[in-house]
Amino acid sequence: MVELEIGIGKSARQAFGLDQLSIVPSRRTRDAADVDISWQLDAFRLDLPLVAAPSDAVVSPAQAIELNRLGALAVLDLEGLWTRYEDPAPLLAELGRMSAGAVAQRLAELYAEPVHLELVTARVAEISTSGAVACGAVSPQHAAALAPAALAGELDVLVVQGTVVSADHVSKTAETLDLAALIRELDVPVLVGGCASYQAALHLMRTGAVGVIVGTGPGGSSTTAEVLGIGVPLGTAIADAAGARSRHLEETGVYVHVVAEGPITTGADVAKALACGADAVMLGTPLAGTSTAPGCGRHWTGAATHQRLPRAVCSQVGTEATLGEVLFGPARSADGRTNLVGALCKTIALCGYANVREFHKADVVVAPSAGRAPLAG
Repeated sequence: MVELEIGIGKSARQAFGLDQLSIVPSRRTRDAADVDISWQLDAFRLDLPLVAAPSDAVVSPAQAIELNRLGALAVLDLEGLWTRYEDPAPLLAELGRMSAGAVAQRLAELYAEPVHLELVTARVAEISTSGAVACGAVSPQHAAALAPAALAGELDVLVVQGTVVSADHVSKTAETLDLAALIRELDVPVLVGGCASYQAALHLMRTGAVGVIVGTGPGGSSTTAEVLGIGVPLGTAIADAAGARSRHLEETGVYVHVVAEGPITTGADVAKALACGADAVMLGTPLAGTSTAPGCGRHWTGAATHQRLPRAVCSQVGTEATLGEVLFGPARSADGRTNLVGALCKTIALCGYANVREFHKADVVVAPSAGRAPLAG
């Protein structure tokens, strides 16, 4: 890839966000009803390549069960309000009623309550006993402490997620997590991330993870780029991770899934992420804006609740659409924010492919938008 000279001794690659790309239709088309968008994550077959982000505003135990019934994988934040309070519903409703200026302080107060291990077990068990895939997320620094409690609730999939997760973390003052050792010890598949480069993705794949999360923040609500100055436009980040996946497959014969997280809010965003090489996408804002979302019209992530350095905002998203409308329609408008599944199937069909793996081969072109490309963080 061509590098641009920033100054003497410093050069940079050009990178592209999803909004700067367009998918090229091919010479063949097919019926959208014939497109298969399912994927297999370890032993679990999922009908939709959609992962609900681990945010208290997006996933409650009840919402996780419903999302899995509809075919998606829902990730419960095992360090969120559901594992800090016996009944967080009144607190979530309170946040939904508060003014924008008061929310940040209230979030900090609520998340000062410690996580209770018995609630971690209970919340996971609630999902597991329903027959849904029980998936929970922990931060790298708390993974070793919380994993046993989650496993006691019959956890099916563990997500180890942070702004940036590496397979080689160094610290002079604290005990560090050995990701490879943790994954070997656990009897459940593990997704890890975020990452935003070829080398980082490859190293995470070599830990034994079944999938890597690409992106350093949840898109619209993330201020990682403003606070830390890090991030890679998501189209390039996904393509680099897909390249790492190909190399890892050649070396080991093991296919590791790429899950994209970032500014993904429309059907076009989902399709472009998959065309760049993702197997699935992680959704936050679109699901937070549904009538049954636990956030009651607001969306925030764990990065917004950091006690010393928050890296996301709590945004007002409303509750205009149902979960079914966001996923399957009918779409109430032509803005691409509802019927995400229908839009994805239509795009894949117009490009002539039969499934997501084939769709990875779709051609894309650079079609710069008027605005600045959103970063994967």
